[in-house]
Amino acid sequence: MPRAEDVAWLRVDVALPAAARSAAAQLCHRLGFGTRRTSEVALAVTEAATNLQRHAGDGSLLLRLVRTPDEAALEFLALDSGPGISDVAYSLRDGASSAGTLGVGLGTIARLADSFGIHSLPGRGTVLTARFWPDRERGPHRPEPLVAGLTRPISGETVCGDAWAARPVAAADDGPGSVLVMMCDGLGHGPLASRAGELAVEAFLGSTAEEPDEVLRLLHGALRGGRGAAVGIARLDLATRRVRFCGAGNISAYVIGEGRRRSLGSAPGIVGHQLPRLRVFEEVMAGVDGTLVLHSDGLTSRWEPNDFPGLFALAPLTVAGQIFNQAAVRRDDGGVVVVRVP
Repeated sequence: MPRAEDVAWLRVDVALPAAARSAAAQLCHRLGFGTRRTSEVALAVTEAATNLQRHAGDGSLLLRLVRTPDEAALEFLALDSGPGISDVAYSLRDGASSAGTLGVGLGTIARLADSFGIHSLPGRGTVLTARFWPDRERGPHRPEPLVAGLTRPISGETVCGDAWAARPVAAADDGPGSVLVMMCDGLGHGPLASRAGELAVEAFLGSTAEEPDEVLRLLHGALRGGRGAAVGIARLDLATRRVRFCGAGNISAYVIGEGRRRSLGSAPGIVGHQLPRLRVFEEVMAGVDGTLVLHSDGLTSRWEPNDFPGLFALAPLTVAGQIFNQAAVRRDDGGVVVVRVP
């Protein structure tokens, strides 16, 4: 299962296009991209950054790496609270570009990327996501990851106490198995909170436990002596679409289906300090929009699926990006992870 590494959050300012282009080119060099592919990535990133600079009331661009056991890709997300795009399909046509940009338009970004997503809410903002593998011949044939998440530190910090991770669980038979997902919010913010998140990810990925409450007890031991954290663990059975969730602390967990949002409870407590009596909640995903969402209290819970028309038919990264775009607050670390069943 691919792992993501956030590299840089870049805020909108006059220097954003140049800064984003330079950072993207450096990442491509680090990943061993060829000259032509590096130029394509730089062009796409610069166009997205210029769109943000010209049209967003507020916004940011995230550059990050996505690693598999044998290769790595570059991803970017552009998030804004600008006027939105009233006709996304038109904006993706050849020749449709925003005034003041490089003129290549969103359609060209989509063609250059191996994976592309966009969701726009008129009057509320737009999220654009793109992934670039080094080999364009292989990239488009890779399946879209089932899980995607992102984190952002509180304003003024460079490290984030929120962290997420996911790992597969093999089925007892020949079925598709399950996915285990973790959302962690290290208490407070800064280096100590970030260390709590790192320890939680290490313990989660190194564990062979398969049930959410078992994993949470293991993390409780791994986080002893440090800052502690709020943690939520979910297991999604890919065949039955059944979700089992166990949480301690202020982690929100929701099953989306048929336009509704059902909440999965989390008990008060601090993993690593005071573990409460654990309870496992179960729900079944229903409908073609079936989605699992976990997020920290760096995002407000005052959102509903109907606030995002068309979003829950899109890839997990785009879903996570738009929920984050609309619900995250600047006064805390923020993190969200999304699982979509194909």
